[in-house]
Amino acid sequence: MPELDLPQLLALAAAIGWASGIRLYLVVLLAGLVGYMGWVPLPSGLHLLAHPVVLAVSGFMVFVEFFADKIPGLDSLWDMVHTVIRIPAGAALAAGVFGADHALMALVAALLGGGFAATAHAAKATTRAAINTSPEPFSNVGASLVEDTAVPAGLWLALAHPVVFLVLFVLVLALSVWLIRKSWRFLKALLGRVTRIFSGRPDPGVAPAFRRQRSDDGPA
Repeated sequence: MPELDLPQLLALAAAIGWASGIRLYLVVLLAGLVGYMGWVPLPSGLHLLAHPVVLAVSGFMVFVEFFADKIPGLDSLWDMVHTVIRIPAGAALAAGVFGADHALMALVAALLGGGFAATAHAAKATTRAAINTSPEPFSNVGASLVEDTAVPAGLWLALAHPVVFLVLFVLVLALSVWLIRKSWRFLKALLGRVTRIFSGRPDPGVAPAFRRQRSDDGPA
């Protein structure tokens, strides 16, 4: 089985860092499985992921996270706890793509991977917090299912079509920054509303962060 070439390694490091900010345990499980099954020659720095104990633990955590991430309120608490886990783990996994034999590239990958994980985590956490204020209960589940699908799709694309992945990755980063800004402005306005209510000041309300476009089919 041929070793991964440089474009694949670069795309894999970016994908692992980014995806760790969304579904860390799923990243560990999928990377470990493809290495354990011999489908992809894992870089030496990621060989530990294919250990049966790591596969069992990550598989259990994937099961827990799958349900925890779909319960409004609990998903935001889960994100808050994992702020201190996903970002350093994303940096470490991205560095592991190049390993100790390429110390400079590993350091660069760690810095970028941590940054990508932080961006993805911030976009996920702030967007979910904004969605949780919506009266539509299925918005949360839909967003979670999109994340469940995006992570394996991104990892596959990084290995199968690395150049395509890197182009799309730039667009995803831009979208993440937009989501962070939009959601954060909404959350600040929501916090201001709570402060006004408890201080007895007039409350003009807060517009929802994300709106559905509705057509008016009634008579003019």
